[in-house]
Amino acid sequence: MALSGSRNFELNVAEIIEEAYERCGLEARTGYDFKTARRSLNLMFADWANRGLNLWTVKQGTQALTSGTATYTFTADYTDLLEVVIRRSGTDFELSRMSRGDYLTLPAKTTEGRPSQYFYNRQTLPQVTLWPTPDNSTDTLIYYFVQRMDDADTLVNTADAPFRFYPCMVAGLAYYVAMKKAPALPPARPAFKRRSTHCRSTESWK
Repeated sequence: MALSGSRNFELNVAEIIEEAYERCGLEARTGYDFKTARRSLNLMFADWANRGLNLWTVKQGTQALTSGTATYTFTADYTDLLEVVIRRSGTDFELSRMSRGDYLTLPAKTTEGRPSQYFYNRQTLPQVTLWPTPDNSTDTLIYYFVQRMDDADTLVNTADAPFRFYPCMVAGLAYYVAMKKAPALPPARPAFKRRSTHCRSTESWK
């Protein structure tokens, strides 16, 4: 028996939608079927980001620091910060994360020195605030951040996810489709149920 030798299986957005519909015993026929399913797929990606599932989008970033400036603004595609260090004279020093309450209760927020803590403020445009406030302009902040997944914009796009998440993605979208199409589901089709253990995702077949 000969193996294929191929390891490049991938699904585009149209195929993900078709597979999800088929699991519901339905068929995506109209342009609106694909439009609403694509919207659900993007909402599911947002849910994954909230749950911290999309670790394959982790990237490394850097930020040059300015003396006397404690807060730096990131772009909207940052969903979280992970490990953070400050590099001074070729040596990296780890920073510990503070909560909003921890930062609020700091008695002297304008104290300057080598930063040892940071507060990540998850706004529409996220910000990181360092404490103590940087005391020179030669340090560099180096960090890993979780980047927002690419949207499912067109049907020919492939999904911004590794192949091991394809079953999870299709099952999750099928759940969303089933919620919208419940009256049209075939009577013999098994019920859907939210389950957090399937691929560490949020939805799955029962």
